[in-house]
Amino acid sequence: MDIDARALYVISVAAELAGVHPQTLRIYERKGLLAPARTSGRSRRYSDRDIALLRRIQELTNDGVSLAGVQRILALEDDLVGARERISELEAGLDALQREAEQRVEAAHRQYRRDLVPVRSSVVARFEARR
Repeated sequence: MDIDARALYVISVAAELAGVHPQTLRIYERKGLLAPARTSGRSRRYSDRDIALLRRIQELTNDGVSLAGVQRILALEDDLVGARERISELEAGLDALQREAEQRVEAAHRQYRRDLVPVRSSVVARFEARR
């Protein structure tokens, strides 16, 4: 399990760490901005990742962004992270294909060298042109 994803903090501690009121965390959860883990008794537990997300939400709202805007920005940031991961995968695949192509070209060149017969050791028939 990712160490940042371990649900460690009760709502009051999470609120204090993020610099907000506990009721604000409940509002964020209702709006779908946050999804804390739950204990078997249904108590909320927040992880370090949740605290970082809360700080990001606070940063955006302090800049005047509405909660709907915050939700959209967070979704776009997630999309961007996913796109970057996909680009990295594609680049790795492209590198592998390029290495394979280079190996195949080199193998073809080696094959050509084996198939070529040096001119000096080959028999060449000469024909005289009739006059």
